[in-house]
Amino acid sequence: MKSFSVLCLLSLLAYSLLAQDKDTTKGFKYNNYYDIAVSIGQGLSIAPSWSHFHKIGKRGRFQIGYGVRLTSLFGSKVAHITAPAKFTTGNTGLGVIFQETIEANLDTLTLDKIQVNSLNISINLQYAFSPKWEVGFNIDALGFSFGGEQKGAFVARSQGRNPSQETAKPTTLNLLLTSDNDIGSLNSELYLRYWFRPHWAIRGGFTFAFSEYTTSRKLVFDNDRFRAKILLFMMGVSFSPYR
Repeated sequence: MKSFSVLCLLSLLAYSLLAQDKDTTKGFKYNNYYDIAVSIGQGLSIAPSWSHFHKIGKRGRFQIGYGVRLTSLFGSKVAHITAPAKFTTGNTGLGVIFQETIEANLDTLTLDKIQVNSLNISINLQYAFSPKWEVGFNIDALGFSFGGEQKGAFVARSQGRNPSQETAKPTTLNLLLTSDNDIGSLNSELYLRYWFRPHWAIRGGFTFAFSEYTTSRKLVFDNDRFRAKILLFMMGVSFSPYR
């Protein structure tokens, strides 16, 4: 709840900044970005998205926005570890990000293959160095995931049990909280964008994806949520008809 309250406060702050945005008088059609990103590494991610930005300040170089993104993440033999923060760090407050991981509590569910489809609302930040160059960051905040049931091998490291075969599906709810307090499958990007035409750009950078599955039954510690954190190299194309 503390993390959710902080998120609400940040949202209110963002709203107050948007209220000062001088460009809003031009109409909503301006500064809409339509993107598709392809990321590769330990798997493959394809993510089409829409985002709308508001320029802050007189020069408008700093921009804050929101959007919607559909992420499809594919992989094979992906190890998912115990997800809830109360097991991974023993802490569920805001300070969880600074806590050391309790390695002895990390059980592993290695899925034969994954396909997680996530539709999320995103938070977007970017800074324009010039009319052609921008650096930005975005992260999923709230949404849902869907995908087929998958089989995998569960290893209870915490209790030294022999591997067992388990089935799991993508966790339905996606919610950005704090570090291991997060729930579900979330996507974030750090990128550099170059506008090679007035309305067309290319992007390059990194994707940091969370893949979370819920097992069909409770396992050790009465836990059924397992998460993989996957770093991928990203390339994308952007189109903005009015910018």
